Amino acid sequence: MHLDHAVTMPDRHTHSAEPVRPDGSRRALRIGLGGPVGSGKTAAVAALCRALRDRLSIAVVTNDIYTREDAEFLRREAVLPPERIAAVETGACPHTAIRDDISANLEAVEDLEATVGPLDLILLESGGDNLTATFSRGLVDTQIFVIDVASGDDIPRKGGPGITTADLLVVNKTDLAPYVGADLDTMAADAQRGRGDLPVAFTSLTQADGIRPVADWVTGCLTTWRAGSAA
Repeated sequence: MHLDHAVTMPDRHTHSAEPVRPDGSRRALRIGLGGPVGSGKTAAVAALCRALRDRLSIAVVTNDIYTREDAEFLRREAVLPPERIAAVETGACPHTAIRDDISANLEAVEDLEATVGPLDLILLESGGDNLTATFSRGLVDTQIFVIDVASGDDIPRKGGPGITTADLLVVNKTDLAPYVGADLDTMAADAQRGRGDLPVAFTSLTQADGIRPVADWVTGCLTTWRAGSAA
């Protein structure tokens, strides 16, 4: 795995999962975003940064297999200052770096906290993966899974750990539903059956405030985190 910056302190991950920093302050809330290729994860990260950057101190870590394309897109879009966006090249299936061997992502997170902190929120975007992609709880505190209506309105019914267990399921690109024959009511009903009480947000990021349901959920998680409970 490769970072886009030098690895200088390879053994400092020991307490990464701990919610409190050594000085007693609450560390940044870490939220993972996963989902299939093309579902809109990077667009969601960009929209969240734009919606929240004026009131929160935010950083982002992206994961791609052999490139840094998602990080470069976020930098070109100037959603955050470039030093707040780090890239990890996984070199293998994206889930390996967010669930199996999380060391490169932890290194990136801790470098960001050390260089641009203190931070309120760190967004970690997985590379595009299948419906089984989940994050290690040693890496993130809560996780979002993004799917899109263009992939078919049967996706929530197909399930998989990403859909059924993520703390928030985002059904993106709702503006395309009439053009691809997707029934949003069916998707909502299937998602509820598979997820129970876990929340679902329907989004269209082509709309000016389309990220609002997700941004509101994130700020709610941060409020809970600051109060002393994991989101």
